[in-house]
Amino acid sequence: MLLLIILFSLLIIIGILIILMTKMYTNKFEAHIKTPGEYGIPFESVRYPTKNSRKLYGWWIPAQTEKTEKASTLILVHGWNRNVGRMMPYIKELHPAGYNLLVFDSRNHGSSDPDEFSSMPKFAEDIIASIDFLEKKPELNLENLGVIGLSMGGAATIYAASKDDRIRKIITVGAFAHPASIMKREIQKKHIPYFPFIWLFFNYVQYKIGTSFEAFAPINNIGKVKGNILLIHGELDDVVPIEEAEAMEQTGNSSKVKLWVIPEKGHSDCHEFPEYWQRVKTFLKES
Repeated sequence: MLLLIILFSLLIIIGILIILMTKMYTNKFEAHIKTPGEYGIPFESVRYPTKNSRKLYGWWIPAQTEKTEKASTLILVHGWNRNVGRMMPYIKELHPAGYNLLVFDSRNHGSSDPDEFSSMPKFAEDIIASIDFLEKKPELNLENLGVIGLSMGGAATIYAASKDDRIRKIITVGAFAHPASIMKREIQKKHIPYFPFIWLFFNYVQYKIGTSFEAFAPINNIGKVKGNILLIHGELDDVVPIEEAEAMEQTGNSSKVKLWVIPEKGHSDCHEFPEYWQRVKTFLKES
């Protein structure tokens, strides 16, 4: 009887912890506050299909400094729990530089449709759906298509590019090498032991997603990417340690993957570094 009580109590504790850990990774629906129009940048609000019969909300911002069909096109991808508004610094810098821009809310984010739960594979599917949307614009030349992704958006961009050769240029900022390492690090900050709690939670998450972390981890897919990659990482990043970026640089093709570590910057402020925009624009132009 005592053993049964102990086992029952353990199951209750495990169940409660799994619920709490799931809640940790349930993102908020927070729409953008400002639009490009408030900065004098012409844009069009768009909705287009993605997987599971859902639709994404986004901003289509055609280049104004030269003919749209001759301009290179960039897709901008926010991170976890963010929305299109997070990409405003990129819009304000890259639109005047002559790029067509497509910025979107991933599913379960911002103004896009809900789809049960969010995940890195869903971010990647939404990136590919965005390329499909652009291909329906006959006036565009997508031969030099680039994607800039922040944090989760950057990790998903690497995975998407490993599956879709239409992505020719990739810039990630604060991307992680493996989802399990980052999740484990964050959960253990709450003093939750790996076994059995985190171990069970990881198995539950992989069951829900329908595939293993190993299958979509950027470090296991970066070598398959045919485009050029610039990994940008803040030296003081306390969300995604610099070791994650270093591991991807070592795993990727050395002729295609470059790492730029920005001194004295963290996870969300790399774009404030004085040389940041010049380095980004140079990479986009040269690659």
